[in-house]
Amino acid sequence: MTAADVSAALPLLLLTAAITLAVAALFGQPWLSARRRTMLRTKPFPAAWRRILRRRVPLVARLPSELQLRLKGHIQVFISEKPFIGCQGQRITDEVRVTIAAQACLLLLGHERPDCYPRLRQILVYPDAFVTIRERHVGAGLVQEQRRTLAGESWTQGQVILSWPEVVKGAADPTDGGNVALHEFAHQIDQDSGVADGQPWRPNPAIRQRWATVMGAAFERLRSEPSTLIDGYGASDPAEFFAVVTEVFFEQPKKLEAQEPAVYAELAKLYRLNPTEW
Repeated sequence: MTAADVSAALPLLLLTAAITLAVAALFGQPWLSARRRTMLRTKPFPAAWRRILRRRVPLVARLPSELQLRLKGHIQVFISEKPFIGCQGQRITDEVRVTIAAQACLLLLGHERPDCYPRLRQILVYPDAFVTIRERHVGAGLVQEQRRTLAGESWTQGQVILSWPEVVKGAADPTDGGNVALHEFAHQIDQDSGVADGQPWRPNPAIRQRWATVMGAAFERLRSEPSTLIDGYGASDPAEFFAVVTEVFFEQPKKLEAQEPAVYAELAKLYRLNPTEW
């Protein structure tokens, strides 16, 4: 091949190389990610992390041994992949990471190798409740600022924001039906389509319709008549209803099954878990 031939063929060679690299990145990256996650799940779980779980997340002790083992693998993947950012002086320690990761991974526990919150980019942790400012249009071109003090929030941009004292408080009693970390990570699951609407992804139209019917009816019941089990905040909108009943599903499963058996059944299918057996 002459120099002229090489020069003529160079653009095609470069294009072929670029396509090859793109294909390798497209198909190789998931394989490499899966392999790395497998390695993380099979690593020994640090003894110091086990002590944190016993002290901070007593719900873990109720799990069957095989689910405890699976949860620890999920925690190792989560901590490896998700950055934690301390805000307003909050220090990020292993205690913070493990406590939050354990609760986030409870929602993934029904899956042996879940896609670990693919839209989640970072977890922001505050040393106390935090203030958010929202603009609300009140008509006639006027905008009103609303200040809200929150214990947690989940954003569609891929952030979960948590107050560390509220995380600790929510995890300390695994039977009271209130857990801010479970609540906010349920929103992340709900935001699989980019918006929280109380309709997390379900695999086919019939299942989606059954979910909408069951959850919609329970939501309307809560709006019309306060519940002794489900926090009234769940009546705010379908997204909050889903997050609130997720808290109850994991912390008061027998009560939820007795009071709202259809809701419990839908959540059991979604999470692939039956916590009444724990």
